[in-house]
Amino acid sequence: MTRSGPSGWTIERWRSLGHIDFDPSNFEGREGYFLLTSLVVPRPIAWVSTVSPDGARNLAPHSYFNAISSNPLVIHFTSTGEKDTLRNVKATGEFVVNIVSAPLAEVMNLTAANFPAEEDEFAWANLEDAPSKTIVPPRVARAAAAFECTVNRIVSIGSGNMVFGNVTHLVVDEAVMRDGRVAPDLLDAVGRLGGSWYTRAATDLFKMKRPTYDDVKTKSGERAG
Repeated sequence: MTRSGPSGWTIERWRSLGHIDFDPSNFEGREGYFLLTSLVVPRPIAWVSTVSPDGARNLAPHSYFNAISSNPLVIHFTSTGEKDTLRNVKATGEFVVNIVSAPLAEVMNLTAANFPAEEDEFAWANLEDAPSKTIVPPRVARAAAAFECTVNRIVSIGSGNMVFGNVTHLVVDEAVMRDGRVAPDLLDAVGRLGGSWYTRAATDLFKMKRPTYDDVKTKSGERAG
């Protein structure tokens, strides 16, 4: 079967062919990347601020990002290849993960450009920084939330370098809180999709209560009756 790249796929093609099987060992170019980043969605964005050993500020988004542990608080992001963020983290052992809300989406995207290491993304994006409480790298002042982290470990797998961070301090803008919890509609976080697509977590929200085993048994009995 002849397969074109992901950019040539259409809904009609999916429907006409049914399911398509892929063997990752046969991927060419960035085919695996396009599939992975288009299917593992939406991905939260870690907007990571670091400082180099000579004091240069760096700010860059990473969309391979998630929580690892809530006790203690541990998060991680993945740097693909040896980028400025990773070099700074390796050298200093510190970083801040800033959460990206919709009003900051465009300036976040600006900081994704391939700036030379000596350039300051905070300055290019006209972003004000704010001092951290426990580490040297600053946070984005306008970010709704920020995690100050020290490096727990760095694990390299294939082209990815997973940076695990122990959260030493967390700051949240009270404007996104409701009844003591972060409200998703107020946070309005941005998520990464495939290609150049993004989404807003505050769009089309719905709730589902996690059932207990007894709940499931009761509902199954109701359907059987």
